[in-house]
Parts: sequence; structure tokens; C-alpha cells
Amino acid sequence: MAVLIALPASIGYGIADFAGGLAARRAPVLVVTAGAQAAGLLALLPLVGLVSGTPSGAAFLLGALGGIAGATGLLLYLRGLSIGPMGVIAPLSSVVGAGLPLVVGLAGGERPGVFALLAVCIALVAILLATAGSAKGSGARLGSLYGLAAGLGFGLFFVMMDATPPGSGLWPLLAGRITSTTVLVALLLAGRMSTDRATLRAALPLVALSGAVDTLSNVLFLIATRFGDLGVSAVLVSLYPVVVVLLARIVLKERLTGMQLTSAGLALGASVLLAATG
Repeated sequence: MAVLIALPASIGYGIADFAGGLAARRAPVLVVTAGAQAAGLLALLPLVGLVSGTPSGAAFLLGALGGIAGATGLLLYLRGLSIGPMGVIAPLSSVVGAGLPLVVGLAGGERPGVFALLAVCIALVAILLATAGSAKGSGARLGSLYGLAAGLGFGLFFVMMDATPPGSGLWPLLAGRITSTTVLVALLLAGRMSTDRATLRAALPLVALSGAVDTLSNVLFLIATRFGDLGVSAVLVSLYPVVVVLLARIVLKERLTGMQLTSAGLALGASVLLAATG
């Protein structure tokens, strides 16, 4: 059951990330991230009542912490997508985002099989190739570092959401989205960032799409964790780079260097192998 829910979530994350990445190439990353979080909050409000759950202090606290981690990851992620190749940034963030819940599972007593350990080794090689295979003077290397840092934020989000009380419904997501939106809008106002209105209007549909689809994917992920293990759900939703890579290749005609292509392929392979072992 968890697989059937988590896989559509991964597709949604891929679409949301691609749309957000395109928007971040047209407007400031902070503006895009804050806008996407606000759009996601509006999309989440009518969904909260559809899933039965009881609000609690633990749900709100863990949800808020998860929201901050996820928003930080998204901010770094969109920054990476705006300056580097999407076909590299997305797989790297995916591997780290899936690997952190795996480490948490190990600490909690889970023991992965041989193939899962092999996937982790492949992921490490992918990270090394991606960070070492960028041409000097390009944004690929810096973008890869942003992708790695973003993955930590995503992984923490997954862990925090899984740790929320089972009967809390979508309240943790609501707490997280309210917190992240408030923090990002405050940063935006404090920075007094000025952006051309025409640019904002051009990016607005992408921002709205990214935020709304991301929220729906978060809902599916949280529901998936209620039916299955954290590790399985996390690695399944972390297959979203497949969607990002395909869209980047089809829409942007994005081309990668040989080493970057190898890195992306290994990262995708590691995610698929993790999902298969889950």
C-alpha cells in the first residue's frame, strides 16, 4: 500500500521541483521559495479536514521543525537548480534525502540487506563524480554542493514527519507549512528585495504549480509513512529525479558532461536500488 502512495508522490515532487527550478531562473530564489510555500499553504488548507486526525503539541512541534528543515532544503535546492544542471542537482539531493532516513533507521535497529548497502556505496561514488566532474568557471560544482545540502534538509523533513503521532492526520504538515511560510516571508520583507513586476508575473504560474503539487506530494508521503516504514517511503519518493531529469532533457534540451551523466545515472540507480530493496 505504501508503494502505491509513495510512487505518485515522487512524480509530484519531480514536477514541483522542475517548475520551481524554472521559476528560480526567472526570479530571485527567495521570492520563488516563499511564494511556493504560500501557494502550498493555500492548497493544504482545504485538505486538512479530509484526513481525520487529532492536533497535539507534539504534532505541531515536530511539524514546525520539519517545515523549517524542508523549507531550508527547498531554498538551497532551487538555488542549485537555478545555477547548475538539473540532471545532476536533483539526483544528488535525492540520494542524501533518502540516505538520512536510512541512517536513522539503522540507529533505530533496522539492518539493511546487501543490496541496500551496495546502493549506499554507489550513491557515494555518484556524489564524488558530480562534485569533481564540473567544468571550472561553471555553476555545476557549486550547484552540486547546494544539492547535497538540500538533501539534508529534505531528509530531516522526512524524519520529522514520520516521527509525528500516528493519529495526527495532516496537522503536522499544516504546522510545518505555516512556520516555513512565515519565516520565508519575514526574510523576504527584511531583505526588501525588489523584483520587476513583469518578471514576477511570468514566474507566478510556475511558483503556484510548484507549491500546490509539492503540498499534494507531502500529503501522499505522510500517508505512505502511516502504511509502511519510513525508509521505504523516503527512498520511493526520492525517485523524483527521474522526472526532473526527463523534463530537463525534453523541455530544456539539457546536456551533461560525460562524468556528470555518469554521476546522475549512478545516483538514479542508487535510488532505484534502494527502492527495490525496500
